[in-house]
Amino acid sequence: MKVLMVLTSHDQLGDTGLKTGFWLEELAAPYYRLKEAGADIVLASPKGGQPPLDPKSNEPGFQTDQTRRFEADPEATASLASTVRLDSVSVDDFDAVFYPGGHGPMWDLAEDKDSIHLIETTLRAGKPLALVCHAPAALRHATNEDGTPLVQGKKVTGFTNSEEAAVELTEVVPFLVEDELKRLGGLYSQGEDWQPHVVRDGLLITGQSPASSGPTADALVGLLTGTGEAA
Repeated sequence: MKVLMVLTSHDQLGDTGLKTGFWLEELAAPYYRLKEAGADIVLASPKGGQPPLDPKSNEPGFQTDQTRRFEADPEATASLASTVRLDSVSVDDFDAVFYPGGHGPMWDLAEDKDSIHLIETTLRAGKPLALVCHAPAALRHATNEDGTPLVQGKKVTGFTNSEEAAVELTEVVPFLVEDELKRLGGLYSQGEDWQPHVVRDGLLITGQSPASSGPTADALVGLLTGTGEAA
C-alpha cells in the first residue's frame, strides 16, 4: 500500500515573529506506524523540498522515542528534505492520505487549492483520509459534490479551543479548529485535553492533538487492511 503524507510549507506564526511549521511527533509517530504496516510513504508539501519544522516540537519536553528515531533515520530525513510538490501528486497513485498537524497548516493547507482538491478527490475515490491535531483545518473549504461542506453531518475532532488557549495562541491563529469544524456542521467531539482521541466517520479519520497521532495512523491502517472497526 502507498500512503501520501501532506506537510505544511508555512513557517510564520501569524504576526508574532515566531516560527511555526509541522509538529514533529505528528509526522514521526504515524510515519513509523504506517511503515511497520508495510506502507510505502511519499511526503509532499505545497512548495516541495524541506518543510519547516515547528522548533517548539523539537524541544526536549516534546521529544518522544519516535521523534528521536525519525531524526536518526537517514532514509526518513532524506525523504523529509525532498518532499514532492503538492501540485504534482494525484490521488490515483495512492491508497490513502495522511495530514500531520502543527500550526502551519492553518495558514497554507487550509487555503491551498491543491490540498482542497486532494482532500475532495481522495474521499470521492473511496480512499481513506486521516488528519490530526491542527490538520483538520485543511477541511475548511473542502466540499461534497453537491457543494455542501465536506464535514457537514460527519463525526470529526481536532485541536480543541481549550488546548489552543493553553498554548496562548487563541488570538494568533486565523481561526479555531474546533469552532470552524462546528461552524461547517461537523459533529465535533473531544476527549480530555492532550489525551488520545480519534474519530472515524466512514473514510474520514480525525485525531485531536499530538497524542492522537499514532492512534490516528492505527485507525488508518485498520481501514487499509480491513482490520479496523466499522464506523
